[in-house]
Amino acid sequence: MDDKICTRNLTKTYNGVKAVDKVSLRVKKGEIYGFIGLNGAGKTSTIRMLLGMVRPTSGECFINGQPVNPGNYRIWNQVGSMVETPHAYPELTVRENLEINRSYYQLKGNTAVNHMIHRLKLSAYEHRKAKHLSMGNAQRLGIAKALLHEPEILLLDEPSNGLDPAGIVEIRDLLHELAYTRGTTIFISSHILGEISKIATKIGIIHNGQLIQELT
Repeated sequence: MDDKICTRNLTKTYNGVKAVDKVSLRVKKGEIYGFIGLNGAGKTSTIRMLLGMVRPTSGECFINGQPVNPGNYRIWNQVGSMVETPHAYPELTVRENLEINRSYYQLKGNTAVNHMIHRLKLSAYEHRKAKHLSMGNAQRLGIAKALLHEPEILLLDEPSNGLDPAGIVEIRDLLHELAYTRGTTIFISSHILGEISKIATKIGIIHNGQLIQELT
């Protein structure tokens, strides 16, 4: 299987309601797949299943050709993600939050942390506690944490939330760079078609849990 991300009839039901209904999609190396839908369409539930955060009611999902299941933890070494509101330790600074991720991924030295602080334009806030960040800078920190270990696959849920227009352009340029120069595979959800159309090489439209159309 040469797909970096793949789902087969992926379904999730909550209290009798299908949040995701038989979604099958494939994302190849270096593609930017834009996952478009209204709030409540099933975008976040799909990403949570791809990340093993919730178990599908039925169907399958694969990352790097490997099935997503509780015992297959090694596949996450090459995956970066941010789902819904970015999480951080509120009493720790931006740098301290990134240092924790650096330790988790066993990255040596502080080069990766310094690079991400600079790349996401967080230098002015690196010693500020996460709880005092604006929504936009909290979003930047979440993206920095997802990118810190230079993953092959990146899953981002509404990464432009809280960013001003200039910040949105910066993130767009960053994702383009990752996909086109490093071959990073990117799966990005949004409810804003105009923005996704400027980023994605392929777009999937989800509505009421169903993948109703794919566009290149």
